[in-house]
Amino acid sequence: MSALLQVDGLSKRYRRGDRDFAALDGVSFDITTGETLALVGPSGSGKSTIARILLRLVEPDAGQVRFDGEDLLGLRGEALRAVRPKLQMVFQDPLAAFNPRATVARLIDDPLRIHGLAGRAQRPQAIAALLARVGLSPELAGRRVHEISGGQRQRVAIARAIAARPRLIVLDEAVAALDVLVRGDILRLLRELQAEEGIAYLFISHDLGAVRAIAHRIAIMDAGRLVEQGAAAAVIAAPASVTGRALVAATPELPVIKETAS
Repeated sequence: MSALLQVDGLSKRYRRGDRDFAALDGVSFDITTGETLALVGPSGSGKSTIARILLRLVEPDAGQVRFDGEDLLGLRGEALRAVRPKLQMVFQDPLAAFNPRATVARLIDDPLRIHGLAGRAQRPQAIAALLARVGLSPELAGRRVHEISGGQRQRVAIARAIAARPRLIVLDEAVAALDVLVRGDILRLLRELQAEEGIAYLFISHDLGAVRAIAHRIAIMDAGRLVEQGAAAAVIAAPASVTGRALVAATPELPVIKETAS
């Protein structure tokens, strides 16, 4: 199967004080449709820099990114706007990412309106359906973001992301701020959406417990470089890199996520 996302040789340097440092140094990986690749590593390893490059918030110094057959880094103007709905992001903290005083309905309405996915008359019904899709009551639509729980906010963020009918969602520490039981619920929701919609995930995390519950493959980063890649079960069972062994040793047990009944 051809890759949905192909990242080849990404490099990015920043200046800190009087010296340069490599945030990314020749990073390459790919993701196929319906697959979850976990990008794992300690803080400062370069994981979030990759997310910002994929979202075109930061330009790399070198390297290529192909997404859905197109040169993502070469797109400009209307061509870039056309591809944005296919590539969505879920952040660690929706309160920081979104206006906390906005209503739930407003947050989900934005991608429907901006990308022309539903007319004005159809959007309230579409919002209700998206909330139900992520396990929330449609009655939540009138609540403000700061008035709902952390788990509910993350479900709203997922509803907003899938409203655009994406091919790939980048999840940047998307469950890190949640308690263990809520985290398990969100991971199970992500797996269900993937099974039903064929969405690919780039799951960025430093927590191998969460990764173990959702990833097909793992890429481990350290100091801007990929130091190990492989099938999730194999990497977790017998990590080959020093960084991988340290992450496995530091991973607490996570409750088993039960498969959804068919």
